[in-house]
Amino acid sequence: MILLALLLAAAASAQTREVALTFDDLPSAGDVTPAEAEAINRAIVAELGKHRAPAVGFVNEKAGERIGTARWERILNGWLDAGLELGNHTFAHLDLNDLRPEEFERQVILGEAVFARLLAKRGAKPRYLRFPFNHIGGTEDSRKAAATFLASRGYEIAACTIDTSDYEFSRAYDAALAAKDAAAARIEREYLDYTAVQIAYYDKLNAQVLGRTAPHVMLLHANRLNAAVLARILEIFEARAFRFVALEKAQADPAYAIEVAANKFGPMWGYRWARTMRVKVNGAAEMEPSEWIRRYGRK
Repeated sequence: MILLALLLAAAASAQTREVALTFDDLPSAGDVTPAEAEAINRAIVAELGKHRAPAVGFVNEKAGERIGTARWERILNGWLDAGLELGNHTFAHLDLNDLRPEEFERQVILGEAVFARLLAKRGAKPRYLRFPFNHIGGTEDSRKAAATFLASRGYEIAACTIDTSDYEFSRAYDAALAAKDAAAARIEREYLDYTAVQIAYYDKLNAQVLGRTAPHVMLLHANRLNAAVLARILEIFEARAFRFVALEKAQADPAYAIEVAANKFGPMWGYRWARTMRVKVNGAAEMEPSEWIRRYGRK
């Protein structure tokens, strides 16, 4: 702990505002056609390139299988050809809280089926795994078993420090598009406003817990909504003087060496750090998506 404190103090003297971007659920979250999945990824990759923003796309191989091998490989190669990175989001996006260790291990191995082969052709290996639902283990035994197995396969756990509940907005957005409802534009605006609020909230939370600014890891999903508004999300970061960095650089910060405890839920790392470091924070201060968003399109 003394060494860690010294490292944190040293890092504080070189504070920067940095963020690494990550996208879960490749080829796409939600009910989309194979052609739509390809278009969503193409739009995300293109926008990242315009802003020179590194990113990691976390893949679900089972979902990739459903869109056909040729299209799936085109999507994944599109990310790699753009200089972006791919990570493992497990084969079928099952919840670690519900799995025995051997079942989780099988999900990880099956999750490498296509993307690891494409990486190997480029002389690379998978480096990062993002847990489905951000559930890193509901008990210390399950957390440690998963972490030990991942380390044995050369994986680093992908953290996340900013959450925008984009799955809630995405569900509403998909419903509006299906209904050809002009509310889709309102959903875009509310999502962008909420994203700006969440970036500020988590930046303040991490500074409170760590006593300094640390690089962020933004959790997003590959979906229609983010494909449509990603340019404006990146502009929010740029307007606040954030610099886009690779996940490797963000997680090289000493904060990410802080061991986080088991938790059956999936909180952002600021809350996990607070628990480890025994810093009292008020989670109730975090804004939730509006009731209108949560209700829209639900039967």
